[in-house]
Amino acid sequence: MRLSGKNIKRLCRSHDLSLNALLKRAGVSKTAFYHLLYKESVLPRSIEALAGTLGVRASALLVEADQESRRAVRLLEEADRIVESDPSMDRDNVRHTLLLLEEKPIERLQRSLIRAQKPDLHK
Repeated sequence: MRLSGKNIKRLCRSHDLSLNALLKRAGVSKTAFYHLLYKESVLPRSIEALAGTLGVRASALLVEADQESRRAVRLLEEADRIVESDPSMDRDNVRHTLLLLEEKPIERLQRSLIRAQKPDLHK
């Protein structure tokens, strides 16, 4: 997934916001924004902050590059839909669960075991 500067600028104009105002309200630095803009893959939390400030889904800010990107966007949209029905759910955990459900059971178990071993995930 890549961030679309064109889509962000269009959405800023439609919300009568400058890019600087958007970044300030979203709590995203200019350096982080431009770093995200030119990366092949972006961090979901930063995208969520930008999308939340604009009142749109994260997928509205992205450009689809290939099949894997379309799959990731589909998972994000599905996670958004699920979290909308129960805002107490953690969006990243929902997305991760959807991702795991698409895998073979043995691959799912291996990924879950690896994820459980990472101490920073449970903070």
